[in-house]
Amino acid sequence: MATFQPKIIHYSSLPSTNTEAARHAQQGAPEGLAIVAAEQTAGRGRLERQWASPAAAGLYFSVILRPHLDLSRWSLIPLLAALAVHESLLESCSLETDIKWPNDILVGDRKLCGILAENIETVAGRAVILGIGINLRGDAFPPELQDRAISIEEATGAIVDLNGVLQSLVRSLSKYYELFQAAGAEEIVRQWSTRSTFAKDKRVRISAGAETFNGTTRGLESDGALLVETDAGEIRIVRAGDVTSLRGAAAE
Repeated sequence: MATFQPKIIHYSSLPSTNTEAARHAQQGAPEGLAIVAAEQTAGRGRLERQWASPAAAGLYFSVILRPHLDLSRWSLIPLLAALAVHESLLESCSLETDIKWPNDILVGDRKLCGILAENIETVAGRAVILGIGINLRGDAFPPELQDRAISIEEATGAIVDLNGVLQSLVRSLSKYYELFQAAGAEEIVRQWSTRSTFAKDKRVRISAGAETFNGTTRGLESDGALLVETDAGEIRIVRAGDVTSLRGAAAE
């Protein structure tokens, strides 16, 4: 298998790096073409939520993937991306992070990074556009999100070297993507589970559409779905939705 080596195109401003990467992919661009923008004017996250992306305040990165694996395994791509971000921040910034299912990177209970994987059809076959947004500075997000979001600068108390973070991210992403294709789902699930406090025995609230319930996490399925034991003792398989950590009185 050829080594995965992303080729990066830099932009000063884009509506969305995922949209730009998708445009290239739909024209037949190869796996590994990556887009980085200094700012996004219409950045988005999971569930079509807006992702604030002011100039020079964050790392806004998207890459084209064309996995040679059954489509049933593609749902693990956000998890391997979270592993890559976790490792790259430890390497480049000495920053310990947690992974909230399925793919948010947290410092404490505050969000540092979001990951968005979108499957698309292209002239060269089906592809995944993997987008990663990391808050580098405090102005990466609006003041009203201060209690829910955090930047690398705030978390470490140090000035961030964007290029250093980007280079480390590309190395880690290449490593975990190659591991995913060589070793498959089991190893990604195993490593994710060792790096996330949400994998097992975490009291959580699940919001999926109109339904909300509390429970305790009991690991992952082979496709990355979260197993949650409800307070009634039923094991539920969660493949989509929001997960909130519950503590103390909030768990009742």
